[in-house]
Amino acid sequence: MINKSPVFSDIRVRFKSSIARSIRFAMIYLLIFGITVYFLLVPLRLEGAAEERFGPPRIEVSGTGKIAAPPDFATITLGVEKEGRTATEALRANSESMNALMAKLKNHGIALKQIQTSRFSVTPKYNEPRRNARGVVDDPDFIRRIVGYNVSNSVYVKVRELSKLGSILDSVIEAGANEIRGISFGVENPDKFHDESMRRAMDDAKRKANLLAHESGVLVGSPILIQASEGRVSVYQFDLLQSCPNPSYSPSPTPIAGGEIDFTMTVQVTYTLIEPK
Repeated sequence: MINKSPVFSDIRVRFKSSIARSIRFAMIYLLIFGITVYFLLVPLRLEGAAEERFGPPRIEVSGTGKIAAPPDFATITLGVEKEGRTATEALRANSESMNALMAKLKNHGIALKQIQTSRFSVTPKYNEPRRNARGVVDDPDFIRRIVGYNVSNSVYVKVRELSKLGSILDSVIEAGANEIRGISFGVENPDKFHDESMRRAMDDAKRKANLLAHESGVLVGSPILIQASEGRVSVYQFDLLQSCPNPSYSPSPTPIAGGEIDFTMTVQVTYTLIEPK
């Protein structure tokens, strides 16, 4: 028979109780360890996920560059408009004045390659019906008829010696030009001014990025995206005279000011941000 003494039974109960407590402590320890590891790793996982989704820290800034340059040429449209009872008569009168105008341009050193016809037209002129004091047509027998013709001839001229521009205008008007439109100024080689304005725009963007990064306690890294606008050119332009009937002139040349031409460029630049070591 098996000895079932009270002492032996008590030992077995205590042993089982000790094992159960050890298992409970182990489970509690593992649970605490698992929770600790979880809360330590979750921020790293979130940070990695955020970086994967949004990329590394970055900053986007805009920069503007501007440079002014003196013009080295001017363009102007000159023209003659003449009337006549017939198309031939109007054309003859117009041609005489245009030939005189072209001769004046040649005398001022304007080459033929700097002159281009921009408009030529022959249009009829019609009679007008009789109207009463209120402006209402009061001519039941009116018949529309051609009473004359108008001939217009205009040329586009490029002037490189800007100091002669006032004298040239005086000469061509004296020769019979009665249409002068759209004087504008430009530069022969605009690329170097566009390039310089772009360099200044990039410098401006980098300056802004460094300023913002410094105030935020970080450093500016490499640019990862650069977008540039097409650029803007502000050209001085004005209308000197339109359809003027042979004005009188003073001995001094007509004063013309070329001013300056502004070249402006804008860029959008995205830089990475670096934590200082």
